[in-house]
Amino acid sequence: FTEDVCKRYEAYGWQVLSVEDGNNDVDAIRKAIKEAKACADKPTLIRVKTVIGYGSPNKADSHDAHGAPLGAEEATATRENLGWKHGEFEVPSSVYDVFKAHASEGAKTQEAWNKLWAEYQEKEPELAKQFERVAVAKKLPEGWVDALPKATPEDNGKATRLWSQDCLNAIANVCPELVGGSADLAPS
Repeated sequence: FTEDVCKRYEAYGWQVLSVEDGNNDVDAIRKAIKEAKACADKPTLIRVKTVIGYGSPNKADSHDAHGAPLGAEEATATRENLGWKHGEFEVPSSVYDVFKAHASEGAKTQEAWNKLWAEYQEKEPELAKQFERVAVAKKLPEGWVDALPKATPEDNGKATRLWSQDCLNAIANVCPELVGGSADLAPS
């Protein structure tokens, strides 16, 4: 079985972009990302052509570079082959400099978010508390267990899909973020 994934996504109406040398052409990758962000009317698929294990003199483009460590000798040979003058796990200061240069942008974005969040908390205090509980603290609401229907041995014979329906409906009253349903057409 073979297929042209790019053609399939084009048929879906997506924008499809290609980077032919994902191993070396960083500018082409940046250009594709920029173009994808500029396209607001449909999703984008970026196909980046790479060689697995690129740079490894003995394992590039083979299954040996997938899912297993290169090994110390091959890692050293790969660094030499790529002209990487730094040791294992050594990060050059120039890399840190690039990341530090973006820190002020990140701080501005954080400041804007904090302002927006404070305004939202003031305008919608209950929804803000709910968001904080769900998305930040990742906690279920107080009383959710108490909302569950109680089962006894005498309830035997009730279909599990009906129990599921009862549970979803009961929890929905205390857990407004719940999205649920069932594969059959029973209401839930």
